[in-house]
Amino acid sequence: MILLSDLDLSLPLKNPVVIFSLVLFIILFAPILFNKIKVPHIIGVILSGVIIGPYGLNLLARDSSIVLFGTVGLLYIMFMAGLEIDIEEFKKTRVKSFVFGLFTFLIPILLGSFAAYYVLGFSIPSAILLGSMLSSHTLLAYPIVSKYGISRIRAVTMSIGGTIITDILSLLVLAIVTGMTKGDIGPAFWIQLVIGCIVFGFVIFYIFPLIARWFFKRFDDNISQYIFVLAIVFLGAFLAEVAGLEAIIGAFLSGLALNRFIPHLSPLMNRIDFVGNAFFIPFFLISVGMLVDVSVLFKGWGAITVAAVMISLAIISKFMAAWFTQKSFKLSVNERQLIFGLSNARVGATLAVVLVGYNIILAETPTGDPIRLLSEDVLNGAILMILITCTISSFVVEKASQKIALKEESESIKNNDNDEKILISLAYPDTVSELVDFGLMLKPKKSQIPVYGLHIVSDGIDDGKMHATGKKMMDKALKHASATENTIIPLTRFDVNIANGIIYTIKEQRITDVLIGLHKNAGLEDFFGPVAQTILKRTLETIFIYKSVQPFNTLKRMMVVVPPQAEHEPGFLHWLTKLTTISKESGLPIIFYAHEETIEELESQLDGRLKASFFPFNEWEDFLIFTRELKPNDLFLIVTSRKDHRSFSPQLDRLPYYLINYFNSNSFILLYPKQLDLTLDMGPSPSMDTSLMDSLSEKINVVNKAGSFFKRLLNK
Repeated sequence: MILLSDLDLSLPLKNPVVIFSLVLFIILFAPILFNKIKVPHIIGVILSGVIIGPYGLNLLARDSSIVLFGTVGLLYIMFMAGLEIDIEEFKKTRVKSFVFGLFTFLIPILLGSFAAYYVLGFSIPSAILLGSMLSSHTLLAYPIVSKYGISRIRAVTMSIGGTIITDILSLLVLAIVTGMTKGDIGPAFWIQLVIGCIVFGFVIFYIFPLIARWFFKRFDDNISQYIFVLAIVFLGAFLAEVAGLEAIIGAFLSGLALNRFIPHLSPLMNRIDFVGNAFFIPFFLISVGMLVDVSVLFKGWGAITVAAVMISLAIISKFMAAWFTQKSFKLSVNERQLIFGLSNARVGATLAVVLVGYNIILAETPTGDPIRLLSEDVLNGAILMILITCTISSFVVEKASQKIALKEESESIKNNDNDEKILISLAYPDTVSELVDFGLMLKPKKSQIPVYGLHIVSDGIDDGKMHATGKKMMDKALKHASATENTIIPLTRFDVNIANGIIYTIKEQRITDVLIGLHKNAGLEDFFGPVAQTILKRTLETIFIYKSVQPFNTLKRMMVVVPPQAEHEPGFLHWLTKLTTISKESGLPIIFYAHEETIEELESQLDGRLKASFFPFNEWEDFLIFTRELKPNDLFLIVTSRKDHRSFSPQLDRLPYYLINYFNSNSFILLYPKQLDLTLDMGPSPSMDTSLMDSLSEKINVVNKAGSFFKRLLNK
């Protein structure tokens, strides 16, 4: 039994139980208390670190455990930045990111070096090193952007790309200056750096994706997947250090490598966000606060003068970089403020530069005091700069994020089709997760489009057993959706047969998109099954029939085959919008195969908003050419048509034969576009005037093209 007298409560605290408990209470209450006085929660956690740290109340020492978790938190921020970035937007803005990276590196290093040499009287190496400190920055306020759900807009993407560029250049300046000071710069240094970077890039962007795809295909355990992701991230960080780069670069690039394997609406992504924001990132913020020594303000004018120059130049130079970027690419004021806020905070790379410079001793004074490359005044000034720039960064990003998120939300509400509703038909327990994942991808991330999960209990079957099975499936669907912070509306219906239950649910709930899994015993004699056949015959909504062979996050491309005259169908724009949403949410590029006229309309509607390739395909009798084009990790999506509609052709009747015999090892989707309610519940009458149908289709085509024209006109 441990007595109270046996507990060591001396300061700083040494009992690991008490230390961990104190940190958790800070993580819990600091954001709540500071949010009440309109202070960003990030600043609240940092100030808490100042209070409990060795320069405050000395409750905790900044020992190896704090440093460890703080380092993990910094790497976690960079990893999440790489993971949440929109890859396609990143590719589109790579030139802008590079330009911003040059602005945010060159302006601070030039102003900082000039001021350090002429105003503070530093030597040239010390002045350049101080300038590189001002150039580097840390995405400290990134959790704020993530919280508001705007992490994929172009301003954030440009900021992330610029961060990597300026940090690499700043750390390269550090390596060169310290190498020159020590006399280590030579051909061997450059050869080692170049070879190390090439090998590192090969491992990150080629080996890591191969390992990830192999792992996610074979292991679906939630805990195993999360541990695997963390292991990859920290392995990437270590390999970056081996290559002569900083660990934060490796963490970010590991996030990029895993980006397409972790969908933004997946349970795994939700766990990564939760653990990072609840534990690792707050630990990092506390460790930053523990570095701050406010007492340096009372130790003479040397530290105050250096700190004032550093802080002033740090803020002015980053604002200038954001302003030049705004003017160069015609960004909005809110985007400029967001870029400025994200690039203003200094922590990780800045600390690396100042500590390395401080630890390099050039000589000794006659009294035996060391002459350092960067003096103690610079070290103290850097600590104060960290506190001030992090505070400004958090306030600016919070305010800009609110404005941008509010604007996006208002536009989303204005443009959102409130009539859209998605229905997922649940039939087999082992396909629930795949159907839910795909069903949630049919709506944009922040959309309020409702998603229903439906199970039918049919008469004539063991009602009790079927109801129990349906309840288990529904519970699994709800749990899977909630793990992605989404909601599925459960529907259980008793009906004469399954097909009737689904059809009447579609009518009652006014469903627009229906997702059905291909039944287990699909074969040549009965490919669709009686349920799907009846639904296709008696409903005209957009129908997706999905067969999943591998997890969606392990797919590489989406190959879409479109029949001739599909652009004349009423549901053309709707299904194209859905494919665009799927591509953006999953990160899959799309390859379209279609008639030349259809390709022209596809290109016109997409208008460069999506990474897509287009290839002419006219001979549906030669459908088997796709056995050469389709690769093992491709999703095969075929836009087909119900019979007797504009884009239907007899060759579409052979799709079951092709899919069963030649494409059975691929995940595939059959998409039936929405049709007008002209022949519902009855086939087209033989006496129906076909000229009337052609006239109606032509009018629909005119309306579609007119909408496309005015849309492009408004965009311009």
